[in-house]
Formats: sequence, structure tokens, C-alpha cells
Amino acid sequence: MDPVILARLQFTITCVFHFFFVPLTLGLSILIALMETMYVRTGNELYKRMTKFWGKLFLINFAMGVVTGIVMEFQFGMNWSEYSRFVGDIFGAPLAIEALLAFFLESTFLGLWIFGWDRLSPRMHAATIWMVAIGSNLSAFWILIANSFMQEPVGYAIENGRAVMTSFFALLSNPHLWVQFPHVITSGITTAAFFILGISAYQLFYKKRDSEIFLRSFKWGAVAGVIGISLVSLTGHSQAQYMVEAQPMKMAAGEALWQTEDPADLSLVTIIDEDQQRNVFDIRIPRALSLLAYNRFDGEVQGINDIQQEYESLYGPGDYIPPVAISYWSFRAMVGVGSLMLLLAFYALFLMLTKRLPKAERFLRWMPYAIALPIIGTSTGWIFTEVARQPWIVFGIMRTEDAASPNVSVSMLLTSLIVYTLLYGVLIVVDVYLLAKYAKDETPINESLGDAVA
Repeated sequence: MDPVILARLQFTITCVFHFFFVPLTLGLSILIALMETMYVRTGNELYKRMTKFWGKLFLINFAMGVVTGIVMEFQFGMNWSEYSRFVGDIFGAPLAIEALLAFFLESTFLGLWIFGWDRLSPRMHAATIWMVAIGSNLSAFWILIANSFMQEPVGYAIENGRAVMTSFFALLSNPHLWVQFPHVITSGITTAAFFILGISAYQLFYKKRDSEIFLRSFKWGAVAGVIGISLVSLTGHSQAQYMVEAQPMKMAAGEALWQTEDPADLSLVTIIDEDQQRNVFDIRIPRALSLLAYNRFDGEVQGINDIQQEYESLYGPGDYIPPVAISYWSFRAMVGVGSLMLLLAFYALFLMLTKRLPKAERFLRWMPYAIALPIIGTSTGWIFTEVARQPWIVFGIMRTEDAASPNVSVSMLLTSLIVYTLLYGVLIVVDVYLLAKYAKDETPINESLGDAVA
């Protein structure tokens, strides 16, 4: 077995498990902060009860996110020591700032928020949850700075066989960061919106209890869902257009486009033969890929074979074609799930505005399952982002095969892979159990968060 493949698989599993929790933390922190702000402004106890209910679920998710995230950073020193040696001077800076600034900010103020309900003034208490929301999203910002360097290296120089930072400002102004960060944040809002929609639908249909809170929560989820998924679509469109310019191989792999086209057609369904580097079956929309890339019905989109020749002239002989089938279908899964969420969010808002929600029993019955949709969408989106960048771990300057630790054996990787997978599987079961328990409202909804944690 290839140790590099095992190391990649291990990091993929831990990363995907971790990212089950991250988007919900990003989005739910913002929505809870808005709920408590409404309570402070209006004095309406309904908003306070909403804040406490969703706050309990936020705490469970936050704790799981912290536990699963710690392991990822250790892997840089264990399985990817050559990578850490090569880019540690650059990659370590944003990760250190994330831990020392953003994570400490959100965790400190989260403690104040949990135990400060009866000790802080309403305005001060609301300020603490806003600091949690800001800290959580700042944390994502610094991590995405590191990831954006891997996608598009800037502000560096190669000295003595290592990449060293020449401009910290270049990292902050990396163009890839500024198309990636808005997409991640709006994905978080969408994830939180569908989380609220699904649990509110469950309460309204199955429990038929405390409908005032969950009707209001459903409305919040519908509005946030429409806003979130609409912005996800717009920011994703910007990302795709930038991808054509900065990472043409990624777009070509995502479309299974072997030959350069102008105008370029958009694939709906393609059966791919990677060994022969051709498509067995194609259904394409004429000129639609050019429209996606350039906002017009003409424009060249480079094909895989032409980019391969270009990269050979730039980087030397080698195979620069990523796994096309995985790239293609993960991209389709992301877009397909996003389209379904867009329809569901608008339909949920329509039901609220027309006061038809109480009669929409079939919709309420199935809506809890829609909680999984943004998780699937974000997971497949990250799989596409990372797989379609191969064979590079840092685009253009370091290949993945050169980044793995030379002294880690296959048996060590296989053992740790099995252990991590089982451990994370247990954590997922525990997380789902706890979320389901409190989502079903088995404890009083007005119970103090501080008392619940204690």
C-alpha cells in the first residue's frame, strides 16, 4: 500500500469529520447573536427562550468541533513533516494567530456567555455572544489564509530549499482568499439555517409543542436560508470564474473537459474513461460553461490535455492531471445539493409568508432530513477543492508525494487510520445523540445554560 495514499486518506477523514461541525458553528453563532440582540432591543421573552434553546445545541456542536480540530494540526508534524519543514515559516503564522487570537477570543467569551445570564447586564451579555460569533468567523479567516496559500502561493521566496515568508500583507490580500472566505461564511449561515429549519419542523410536526417559539424559529431559518444559499450561489459563481483564471486544471477536471473549447459547453452528465482520457457519454448544454466563466456565451475554457502540456513546459515532465471522476462528481454533488437547498429555502419562506405552514404536513415531516444537505454540500465542495488541486499540496511549488513524512511506515498509518476512523465514528454517534436529545426538548426550554452545563 502507498503510504502517501494512506496519509491523504487519514487527513481526508479527519478533515471531513471536523468540517461536519465548523459551518454550523460559524452560522449558528451569528443567528444566536441576532436572536439575543432582538431580545435586548424588544424585551420580548420569546427571543430569550429562542436564544437559550439554540444556544444549547450550539454548545454541543462547538465542543465537538474543538475535539475533532485538534487532531488535524498534529498530523502536520506526524504524517506531513516534509510539508511542515518546507512551508512551516509561512503556514505556521496564520495557524498560530488563529489559536492565540481567534480561538481564545471565542472560547473566553463563550464562557462568559454561558455563565453570565444572571451576572451581566442584558447588553453586556449580548455583546459576549457577538464576540463569540466574531471570534469563530475570524478563526475561519486565518485558517483560510493558510489554505489559500496552498491553493495560490503568494508572498514567499525559496531559500535553502524551504519557502519563507517575504510579505505577510500578501497573504492577507491573496485573491484566492477573498473569493473563498465569503463562500465559506455564507455556507455556514446556510448550514445553520437548515439546522434551525429541520429541528423547528420536527417540533412543529411531531411534538406539536411550544409552537410559538418554533414557528418564529422556522421563520428565522427560512429567511436565513434564502439569504444564505443565495449568497452561496453568488460567491460560488465568483469562485468558479476565478478558478478558470487561476486554476484552469481544476475547472477542466470538474467539467471533464479534455479538449479546449471556445465556446465551451457545460456538462450535465458525463461518463468518464480516465485511462483513455476521454468521455464515453456526454450530455452538455451548449455555450453554458463559457457563460459561467465569462458571463457571455463565448470564451475559451482550457481543456485538460492542453493544460497538461502547459504544465509540463512550466514544471517539467510529470502527470499533472487530478483524479477527474472524483473531481467531476464531487462538483456535481455540491452544485446539485445547493440547487435543492435553494428550492427548499424559498418554498419554506413561501409557506411562512402565505401562512400555509401549519397545513404543509408532508413538508414538515421531511424537512428534518434536510439538515444533512448543507453537510453533504460543504463536504463534497471541500473534496473537489482539494482533490482537483492534485498532484500539488502547494500549487506549483510542492507536490503531495514529496510532502509526506519519510519515517512513517504503512503499518503505523494504517493503524492510526483505523483508530481515528473508529474514534471519530463514536464521536459522531455521541454528537448526534446529544443534539437529538436537546433538539427534542427533553429539558425545560427556559433552563439556564449555565445550569445545563454545570
